[in-house]
Amino acid sequence: MDAQVQSTNVTIAPIYRRIAVWGSGLLVMLADTDAGNVVTAAQAGTQWGYRLLPLLLFLIPVLYMVQELAVRLGIYTGRGHGELIRERLGPGWAWLPMAGLAAAAIGSLITEFTGVAGIGEMYGLSRSLTLPFATAVLPIVVATGSYKRVERTALLIGSFDVFFGIAWAGHPDLGTIAHDSIDLPLGNHEVMYMAAAIIGAVFNPWMIFYQQSATADQKLRPNDLKAARWDTGIGAVLTMCLTAAVLIAAATLVTGGAPVTLTSVGEIGELFSPILGDGLGRLVFSAGVLGASLVAAIVSSLALTWGVAEVAGKKRSEGRGTFAAKWLYGVYAACVAGSATVVWAVPDLVRLNIAAQVLNAFLLPLMIGFLVVLAVKSLPEPVRLRGRYLRLIVGIALAVSVIGLLGGVLGSL
Repeated sequence: MDAQVQSTNVTIAPIYRRIAVWGSGLLVMLADTDAGNVVTAAQAGTQWGYRLLPLLLFLIPVLYMVQELAVRLGIYTGRGHGELIRERLGPGWAWLPMAGLAAAAIGSLITEFTGVAGIGEMYGLSRSLTLPFATAVLPIVVATGSYKRVERTALLIGSFDVFFGIAWAGHPDLGTIAHDSIDLPLGNHEVMYMAAAIIGAVFNPWMIFYQQSATADQKLRPNDLKAARWDTGIGAVLTMCLTAAVLIAAATLVTGGAPVTLTSVGEIGELFSPILGDGLGRLVFSAGVLGASLVAAIVSSLALTWGVAEVAGKKRSEGRGTFAAKWLYGVYAACVAGSATVVWAVPDLVRLNIAAQVLNAFLLPLMIGFLVVLAVKSLPEPVRLRGRYLRLIVGIALAVSVIGLLGGVLGSL
């Protein structure tokens, strides 16, 4: 009997271990379906129909490859992204991606606050009320305790993604989707700008910092790599399908199929009213946007504070949980308050949102460049980035970066 129990425990332990590994990959991907992602996908759908849907599908493997490198580095080096750059390349180099992280995290906070402000305006609440409330609540949620408690809270809130059902209920026409997918006007500067915004909405630089630091913080072992890859892969597919669902729903629900330019978050919610009714449609949309916004605000906030602590050469624990390092309060508070102030002052929240995503597209070459260098220099020989896979990642990342940079520049002219 004892031998049977011992055998059962040996079998259960690896299964439990694989389940316990899951979390950071799904969380960082759920955070990627934030207010900026929803607004950008909805604007793309209302303006260009299904034409940018192939781009979203193409980005699924790219997103996985980028985040898998962050996982691999976290497992085999035990270092956060900023910490590893400082250790391998020196403090001077470490502050360059840190500047990119700060810009991306602030941009993300701006987009999350646009979601909060936009949903509040749908219900007649002034930004002067909703933004100070969100500014006060966010640090409390992030500082509620250990990384695990924050992760579970964010995963619970992020479960309110509801856009799959809305897209399905809209009954999109497969023939129209197929036609639009091969009818992409690449010579149009506006569609290229929207493509850059979609790329930026998918690749948030703080995602790399967060997932590598979270993986290192979990103290995952090489045996956990397979489970962590599954966590990241499923998360990548889920987040891109959610984004595609928003685009499909918006493109399907535009009256008469004529292009529409959205100017407020409330207008996006109104698109879903024909399916769910005015009251329920607004409620479902609000829950989805607010849930995704809070997840992204939590994750980008953690990534920023962890990254600052790591690059500054502080102990990794000083960026964790309850902000054990008091000096981080000032950095964090300034970013949150500044982001809320920008949203309070800018009238067109949709345009502000999309501009923040284009900024991410400009930062993409910098962030992937450092990631690839670390994967080549820091990983053990058996798992080091090299050969055909290295050339594949560099080639695809270069192509995506060129599209993002070209689209952002042309669309700004």
